[in-house]
Amino acid sequence: MLFTAIVALFIVGYLCIALEHVLKVNKAATALLMFVGTWTLLMVGGPAEFFPGSSDLVHDVVKAIEHHLGEAGTTLFFLMGAMTIVEVVDQSGGFNFVRGMLASKSKKSLMWKVAFMTFILSAILDNLTTSIVMVMILRKLVEDRKDRIIYASLVIIAANSGGAFSPIGDVTTIMIWNKGFITAGQVIIELLLPSLVSMVVPAFLLSFMLKGDLPAVEDKSAGEGVSELTRRQRQIVFAVGVGGLIFVPIFKSITHLPPFVGILLVLGLLWTVTEIFYRHLPEHSEEGGTQKRITNILSRIDMATILFFLGILMAVGCLQEIGALKMMGEGLNTAFAGNNYLITGIIGVLSSIVDNVPLVAGCLGMYSPEMGGEFVCDGMFWQLLAYCAGVGGSMLIIGSAAGVVVMGLEKISFGWYMKNISWVVLVGYLAGIATYWVERMLFF
Repeated sequence: MLFTAIVALFIVGYLCIALEHVLKVNKAATALLMFVGTWTLLMVGGPAEFFPGSSDLVHDVVKAIEHHLGEAGTTLFFLMGAMTIVEVVDQSGGFNFVRGMLASKSKKSLMWKVAFMTFILSAILDNLTTSIVMVMILRKLVEDRKDRIIYASLVIIAANSGGAFSPIGDVTTIMIWNKGFITAGQVIIELLLPSLVSMVVPAFLLSFMLKGDLPAVEDKSAGEGVSELTRRQRQIVFAVGVGGLIFVPIFKSITHLPPFVGILLVLGLLWTVTEIFYRHLPEHSEEGGTQKRITNILSRIDMATILFFLGILMAVGCLQEIGALKMMGEGLNTAFAGNNYLITGIIGVLSSIVDNVPLVAGCLGMYSPEMGGEFVCDGMFWQLLAYCAGVGGSMLIIGSAAGVVVMGLEKISFGWYMKNISWVVLVGYLAGIATYWVERMLFF
């Protein structure tokens, strides 16, 4: 009974998020109510059902909340740090040269440039950070919002596809890689082409939604105080910010600390550098340089997006505690035994509905290389899992960290994305799986 009530509450909350544009209730409010409601039901409804043998049920539930809050916090601090770093670099004019590389009069030409740039950057950085960077650049290139949300949707697709084949590009691929179930070289070799196909096919289909040329967009950066920093200083800000983002996975591999620690290190360094640059500005520049200091930029962080992310992650954490996700995985294994294409394919679809991290975590607990066959290190199951969990999250806008961030930055509605983009992603997703199957038949 309690299990059913918690799952039902999650489903109702999810539907409210999906119908945000109809109900006119902010998705962050709904997500927070889901978080509090699911955990409250677990606490007062009889936690002994899910914590058998516990001598202190209240303590165990609180410890479970703190555990999931810690996991969610690492993502949220990474998100806040990355958003702040990108905003600082953008305010200083650091992305002007990238904007120049992407600039194009043709809408379709810009679309392909954005797609490939996002795909490449997400493999080097990560899909979350890359999405923030590309949306910031798109704001300077595309003034019409109807066009810009199409480009922003392509950013989500390309970022998740680019992150899927890279061992450091997506959190789920990182999880599988850290477990030792895939190796960096092999996952790149075998998943590069399927991931590329999963981006190119949707980009081709979306190109029919964009016709004509882009109107000239006024360069507002000249009037935003960029000149307060010298060209050399802007280059330093760009080097510290973007170079620091690239350094984060290196920092993780050296120290074995979570990625958010590296992001905070970069933020601290960038903060110090910009304070040194701005401290010599005259007192009367209140409307200029001081507005670009990190203390002011931090006050402009979209807290609604942060709280939405917190609510979703914590509600999914409750589902994980009651065993709903594990039950789902075992059900798939029973129903489709022997067909890992179907199992991982469905997991990919599910990852667009609930967070792909606990789904992959459940798979890591259910299967191991010791089982042999397709479950050995670099086996087909693990590579398909990395691809499907990463690319599948693009099917719904709240199915990935990149999607949630872009949704918050560009205010894209769940309904619009589902109507116009989801089917495009599904076609690319299936094309990528087919490409992987052909690869396995011919080369591996």
